[in-house]
Amino acid sequence: MLCDRLWRNARLATLAPGKPGLGVVEDGIIACRDGLISHVGPAADAPAALDAREIVDCHGRWITPGLIDCHTHLVYAGDRSAEFEQRLNGVTYEEIARHGGGIASTVRATRAASRAQLVTCARERLNALVAEGVTTVEIKSGYGLDLETERRLLEVAGDLADLCNVTVSRTFLGAHAVPPEFRGRADEYIAGICDVMIPTLAQEGLIDAVDAFCERIGFSREQTQRVFEAARSRGLPVKLHAEQLSNMGGAALAASFGAMSADHLEYADAAAVEAMASAGTTAVLLPGAFYFLRETQLPPLDLLRARRVPMALATDHNPGTSPISSLLLVLNLAATLFRMTVDECVIGVTRAAAQALGLGARAGTLETGKQCDLAIWDIERPAELVYRIGFNPLHQRIWRGS
Repeated sequence: MLCDRLWRNARLATLAPGKPGLGVVEDGIIACRDGLISHVGPAADAPAALDAREIVDCHGRWITPGLIDCHTHLVYAGDRSAEFEQRLNGVTYEEIARHGGGIASTVRATRAASRAQLVTCARERLNALVAEGVTTVEIKSGYGLDLETERRLLEVAGDLADLCNVTVSRTFLGAHAVPPEFRGRADEYIAGICDVMIPTLAQEGLIDAVDAFCERIGFSREQTQRVFEAARSRGLPVKLHAEQLSNMGGAALAASFGAMSADHLEYADAAAVEAMASAGTTAVLLPGAFYFLRETQLPPLDLLRARRVPMALATDHNPGTSPISSLLLVLNLAATLFRMTVDECVIGVTRAAAQALGLGARAGTLETGKQCDLAIWDIERPAELVYRIGFNPLHQRIWRGS
């Protein structure tokens, strides 16, 4: 069996379901053909006829699946560092918002930016993730809040996939905030999302999933349900920013629509977790936002564990509440702030993250038939990926076999 490339003398964290822990193989090999894994497992079990055009000796390095950042807002213009400084000096978020700051300031800057300008800014952010072994990333819209700009953001996300050799999942987040021109008319804005934006952008092939911000400072449960119904009518999967600041019943609503994920979840209760478990909805935990906002309400980790709800981790990169461009840092934050284990953290940015994006059949584990997306590490044990801060031990990133 002739393959394109074969990696030998490697320690593998396969993350294969049904295997204990991280699915470790101490002396492993991985073979790739046409961008897919054609063989993976212990060297002793390799077929005698297995050969490749290129054989790479890993010298005992570790190989994990390529990392997956399953919740980001990477495409926007401007930043909010000045507002951050104001808050440090005692100005409240509400005062900043009243003077045109907050999400509104990002929307203004983003609407004024060209496609090329947005690509340049977002590419720098994405390159930081790619440099840490990220091979798949979700990118949300949501800083345009009108059809023209939301389209531009989703188009830029597609541009980034080609420019950075990364798999991009595009999520429409028109229901992120009420735009200034619709202030006091949230229902009318939601009608535009459901009747115009989702049908148009779906027809243009720009949407992989639909998201919303269900929160007292965002949209109500009823408004979110209308968005989900519009997505379902177009055959689009949904996900939700749920229970970050209060319990609005968003996670249970998302589960009732078979959502791929419910994200944040600090205020989720037992009923929400039960609904997610029954629906197969992944929990996406975002310790970067928890840290940046100095939150104290922890997500219900024990409930999620007890009901075996998959727990993914992501950067939630955005200019206002989580300006983090390091998925490795998120692993440490999850361990130190949420008390997640090493195995939970690594699973959270591989197998569980793939499930959160509906990509479990293609990515997130080292298994035959899946995309050959690999991260090769100069480490002695996987715990180093979680333990170290400001340290990038990536030796090589492989995307679809190259």
